[in-house]
Amino acid sequence: MFTSKKDSAATAAATAATAVPQAKRAARSSAPSIISADLIVSGTLTSTGDIQVDGRVDGDVRSAGLVIGDKAFINGEVVAEDVTVRGRVQGSIRARRILLCATSHVEGNILHEAFAVETGAFFEGNCRHADNPLADELSAKKPANEFRAISTAPGSTAPMTQAAAPVAPRPTVTDAPRPLAAS
Repeated sequence: MFTSKKDSAATAAATAATAVPQAKRAARSSAPSIISADLIVSGTLTSTGDIQVDGRVDGDVRSAGLVIGDKAFINGEVVAEDVTVRGRVQGSIRARRILLCATSHVEGNILHEAFAVETGAFFEGNCRHADNPLADELSAKKPANEFRAISTAPGSTAPMTQAAAPVAPRPTVTDAPRPLAAS
């Protein structure tokens, strides 16, 4: 009954500050999008919420949370905050938290912040920790090692660059005149 405008403004500000995280949680706690077992998707799946894949996806999957079911198959890159793999993934996985369950089969590289593997899981590839595996997608696609060789052939005006490969020694060229063949 006896409130000042300062008190009501402070209460409104506190209510607004707590409403934003609750809105984020509400969006995340909504029901996941489901790719059922009889569905085949060709292309990229992108969601700001959670996705549950029980079917087949031929393409990349990007979401906040991803659960890959026992019979599911993803052929492409997976990027998410949380990934739980029970089925098969053929491609790279980048996520903050990754769990490979006992029934999982992963062939590809994993970039993670936290990583757990249950007994019986199959994983073939490289696994690397990163403080922020979701940052800078371009750096994840850069070639790991790029070598350049410079040609030192006599008479060349500019260096020639090429991908690293075994380089056979070139025969030396002399500037001496050649005798003309008799006709």
